[in-house]
Amino acid sequence: MEIKQVKFVKSSADLSGCPEGPFPEFVFTGRSNVGKSSLINMIVNRNEMARTSSNPGKTITINHYLIEDKWYLVDLPGYGYARRSKTLRSKWEDSMEDYIKNREQLQLVFILVDSRIDPQNKDLDFINSVADWGIPLAIIFTKTDKNKQSDTVKNINKFKTELLKSWEELPLMFETSSLKKRGREEILNFISECTKNYYSLR
Repeated sequence: MEIKQVKFVKSSADLSGCPEGPFPEFVFTGRSNVGKSSLINMIVNRNEMARTSSNPGKTITINHYLIEDKWYLVDLPGYGYARRSKTLRSKWEDSMEDYIKNREQLQLVFILVDSRIDPQNKDLDFINSVADWGIPLAIIFTKTDKNKQSDTVKNINKFKTELLKSWEELPLMFETSSLKKRGREEILNFISECTKNYYSLR
């Protein structure tokens, strides 16, 4: 898939404020500071479409970007640590859950996981929650260029082992590097196929 047209449409505080329309939606979310903004910029081939920051918790709204007038890339707030109050974090999490559970156009949730570190309970719990809600998901391992390849493989295998404690079959997984644009083509090809299937059934 070649991306030539990207349009920021709207930031919404909750599901009720999200844009109307028939376009299929693909969500990107993950723990704070997992490299989500860098990954999104890499995928759409724009330098600063999604704002990057060294401070966790930068994204605080549901952000819709219309790609090629065919599908929405949706940037959700990260879960876990953020320099905000517990009340505000709880509000975000409730809004995210409501959106993921009830957004009719939602096709799939891409959950980003940092490949540099050992499996985190927050990631595993969120993945299992999305699955329990009956929503299709895929896992994107980020920052695969930041460690030795052997360490990256070891961490990803640890994560798979932990996930298999509650999954009979692992979900779809991608390995990415925003700097080297690794995984971009695979993710976009997958979205392209999902989008074709979506429109073929309408």
